[in-house]
Amino acid sequence: MPESTPTPDERLKQEFNRWAEDGEGEKMERHHLDITEKTIRLMNLRPGERVLDLGCGAGWATRLLARLVADGPEGFGQVVGLDVSDEMIRRARAASKDFDNILYVWGSVQQVPWEENFFDKMLSVESFYYYEDQERALAELFRVMAPRGRMFILINLYKDNPYSLQWVDKLKVPVHVRSEAEYIEMLKRHAFENVEARRIPDDTPTPDDYQTKSFHSLEDLRAFKRMGALLLMASKPDVRSQAPGHAIY
Repeated sequence: MPESTPTPDERLKQEFNRWAEDGEGEKMERHHLDITEKTIRLMNLRPGERVLDLGCGAGWATRLLARLVADGPEGFGQVVGLDVSDEMIRRARAASKDFDNILYVWGSVQQVPWEENFFDKMLSVESFYYYEDQERALAELFRVMAPRGRMFILINLYKDNPYSLQWVDKLKVPVHVRSEAEYIEMLKRHAFENVEARRIPDDTPTPDDYQTKSFHSLEDLRAFKRMGALLLMASKPDVRSQAPGHAIY
């Protein structure tokens, strides 16, 4: 019998398992640490909060979050790292054995394996444009976020930064390329409020001898970093989501 066509999630799993085996998950910390730390400062995390790290990869950002919400006067905070790649999850668990407030879950944003109204904050670093059904993803994030929960979606690939478009053709899985205005409209359409967007420049120096395969030149890479990533921020209203009519875990 002919092999069945892989689903979008299966394609993502295959590709990011390959990335994991090549050590790309760990490299992401070096590539994205500057913009991620700037974003985390804007999250105003407090001890006791419950946070979702969506598309957690090898877990480097998950561990940053876990340190900030750990035991404090308001309770013991928890961070859940979710990724479609089981190999990324395996590596994240292996690197996080010293943390007792992290749980890594293998699963898809198309059907988040978690209960309703749970997460106070949500962070997604460089993964949202890979999700085949972004509308479904936002509906699921709305469901699992707590009333008045705040989400932060950080993406380097968007129309308003033309330099980012230079590496789209090098990706082996489909991606969405939208503008800031299109993302804002999408968030509002899904009933999120307090929707904001800002640019987060990457201030990491680029050495003159740096070799890049993603950009046409070092000057394009530097311009890309100066223009910055797009940070989307939005809040769930003060409402509680109902449980879906299907099992989620």
